[in-house]
Amino acid sequence: MNTTVVAQLQRQFQDYIVSLYQQGFLDNQFSELRKLQDEGTPDFVSEVVFLFFDDCSKLINTMSTSLEQPDNVDFKQLDSGVHQLKGSSSSVGAKRVKNVCISFKECCDVQNREGCLRCLQQVDYEYKMLKTKLQELFNLEQQILQAGGTIPQVDIS
Repeated sequence: MNTTVVAQLQRQFQDYIVSLYQQGFLDNQFSELRKLQDEGTPDFVSEVVFLFFDDCSKLINTMSTSLEQPDNVDFKQLDSGVHQLKGSSSSVGAKRVKNVCISFKECCDVQNREGCLRCLQQVDYEYKMLKTKLQELFNLEQQILQAGGTIPQVDIS
């Protein structure tokens, strides 16, 4: 084990995860999720997050299809999808996705199709940004483990 390389990777990991909180991508729920991971379940967080990403993709596609018909939008069904997306984003700490869902719900409530389309684009953008950033975080974790190190706990308070 090269302790210098491990120390550099751990520092990079800590700085990167702090930046994700500072930029508003993540909230404390992500920290709570990380606390549930241990040696017995080393991939717990990534597995939960990738299930979230799969759900996001499916929900976004379903909502997109719902909004394609300008004169026949089922806002109740759309609202249900937004509610589900907001709940799952809250449970993994996806703060920016969750915040867009709040605006999205307001547009559903007043049956504002144009507003819903804008929110859908924003949700899609935020979800893809978060996915890219968390993939990078998980790659850093793997590099640390492969170098013989341990994943540092990061206090975000």
